[in-house]
Amino acid sequence: MKRVYPDNQDPARSTVKPPWVRFLIFACLLGVLTVLLLLFPAALRFVEMAAREARYLWWLILMVALGFWLIWGFGKSFK
Repeated sequence: MKRVYPDNQDPARSTVKPPWVRFLIFACLLGVLTVLLLLFPAALRFVEMAAREARYLWWLILMVALGFWLIWGFGKSFK
């Protein structure tokens, strides 16, 4: 699906966000992550264990990378 932009708006500049907006998004994501870890103590224990032992840390890194890939991978249009 092709995005339609108003005639007076440049599509290249439409994705540029001010620094305070990026900080607000980061702070909100950090807050959601904190709430989720407090709601699910098993996940918090896993993250703590991953911080102590390298073999679990790689699984944590892989799960986070998979999450990013799923979030941004499905957002792209396939040709």
